[in-house]
Amino acid sequence: MLYQAYQLQDDLIAPSRFFADLMHSAMGSMISGDGVKQRLAAGLEMIARFKLTHARPDFEIESVRVGNRDVPVTMETALDLPFGTLLRFAKDLDTRQPRVMVIAPLSGHFSTLLRGTVATLLADHEVYVTDWTNARDVPLSAGAFGVDDYVDYIIRFLEAIGPGAHILAVCQPCVQALAAVAVMSEDGHPATPRSMTLMAGPIDPRESPTKVNEFAVSKSLAWFQSSVIARVPWRHAGGGRRVYPGFLQLAAFMAMNIDRHNEAHRKLHDHLAAGEIAEADKIKSFYDEYLAVLDLTEEFYLETIDRVFQKAELAAGTFTFRGSLVDPGAIRTTALLTVEGGRDDICALGQTSAAHELCRSLRPHLKRHHLQANVGHYGVFNGKRWEREIYPVVRNLILSME
Repeated sequence: MLYQAYQLQDDLIAPSRFFADLMHSAMGSMISGDGVKQRLAAGLEMIARFKLTHARPDFEIESVRVGNRDVPVTMETALDLPFGTLLRFAKDLDTRQPRVMVIAPLSGHFSTLLRGTVATLLADHEVYVTDWTNARDVPLSAGAFGVDDYVDYIIRFLEAIGPGAHILAVCQPCVQALAAVAVMSEDGHPATPRSMTLMAGPIDPRESPTKVNEFAVSKSLAWFQSSVIARVPWRHAGGGRRVYPGFLQLAAFMAMNIDRHNEAHRKLHDHLAAGEIAEADKIKSFYDEYLAVLDLTEEFYLETIDRVFQKAELAAGTFTFRGSLVDPGAIRTTALLTVEGGRDDICALGQTSAAHELCRSLRPHLKRHHLQANVGHYGVFNGKRWEREIYPVVRNLILSME
């Protein structure tokens, strides 16, 4: 009944949001220069924005600066599968650029959370992105989707791109990305990537455990199944599917920094009331993305809790794919770069760099680690530090393997 209760609450609040938005729109230009009306309009807009969305926002990347000119960017579908789509950001260029597949996390948000990552990479690379589907929109007839399926999707996406590509995994999928490269390396797969960049991911969550890690191991798997798994209402395409709802994941993340979120919304109201549109738009853009949530399949969520966090299978040497043991030692030619943030409170120091010990067959010149001081989790792949200090390291690794 958890999902149904959320849906009922959202349905009950929806008319208030609708009329607040209607009144805000009707006020229009009347608020200009009138302090009382501006404060009223600010309050109405805050009410209208009090909602979650369950569809992927647009990437809104229309062009990118390449050299000394702006090049148009179009988004194409390279491969469409039930639980995920491989997107390609196409540019009309005469020169060939390295192909990079960005592996987005499947952890409650859409792939557009990596908009800044993609926009930065586009200047020097042909970029692909794994765009995961909201589980509540996938019919039951599509079957299950677990950790092994995620690894399989990475392999199938790389096959679609073809030999000679590179991968960059952000956060949670670092485990599956490393496993996929190990499987492909052992099989001698022609589409094995030339390099893999693992950014702020739980390769070994036993290292410097964070609150996220501690919570994952503090409860039994049965507790998670009974407490946070819900059935999708039948009004949706995936009606009847058992999922970990995105709104629960969002609530958990916001609870970790509730004071910061409260302060951000207070500032948003003040900017709106003062007519400071540019400042307000920055906050609204962030929360438009942050409040867009997707559901995870029950099997993927529970297997992630069990295999990635509670048992740390990859680091412990017990991770299997389709029944066969996965050996990162099979990786011999794919260069490895790990990136960690000095203030990351989700994936702490040592958790990602643990990949270096696992990839024991890689020669020293094919292994690099970058520790970025003074950035939190999101600063590893978004923002000025990413653009100016982390990205050059990523770009150099890729170029070295071309």
